[in-house]
Amino acid sequence: MTELEHVLPADIEKTSFSIIERELRELGREIPEDKKHVILRAIHTTADFEYLDTLTFSENVLEKASAAIRSGAHIVTDTTMAMSGINKRRLASFGGQVHCYVADPEVAQMARELGTTRSAAAVDKAVRQAEEKGVPLIFAVGNAPTALIALEEKIHQGYMPELVIAVPVGFVNVVAAKERIMAAGVPYICNRGRKGGSNVAAAICNAILYNL
Repeated sequence: MTELEHVLPADIEKTSFSIIERELRELGREIPEDKKHVILRAIHTTADFEYLDTLTFSENVLEKASAAIRSGAHIVTDTTMAMSGINKRRLASFGGQVHCYVADPEVAQMARELGTTRSAAAVDKAVRQAEEKGVPLIFAVGNAPTALIALEEKIHQGYMPELVIAVPVGFVNVVAAKERIMAAGVPYICNRGRKGGSNVAAAICNAILYNL
């Protein structure tokens, strides 16, 4: 029978990070120091070491993301799961809030009328409200490639988010949607390929928040 490790609850996360780094070193790999806080949390959340190779960052994106949060940027997610996983107290300390509009009745009606998904319609509402209020936005997409496709269209129309965390998981249009965001000229953190998820989106947001 496998022996249990005796780790204090307060030390579990720190111990997990140490295990990840040790196992990577045993493989002859190191996490880039400037991106370590993000990559470690993605691996910790998924127990998937492939994130070291597939997580992709636009130039100076972490500096830009940190500056946006310090300036009061809000975070918009495509799922309530991602929204629930983000540290709202930490974000609020910088003046930001987390939003998810997929359950909004107005969004549901818009999706029906346009024949699109709620996730796509939610992007429209998020951008409209942000522009009306002058609020900078970070989009954290972990489930719906249609949200990224709708966001790309907004970008081509002139809207510029502070950051797009593009990590939806799945098979239909997931890879293409991620590639289109990376080519759209916006700051991004993207996981290439099919892997991702709401938990990964939340983990990346928290990694940025905890590093401030």
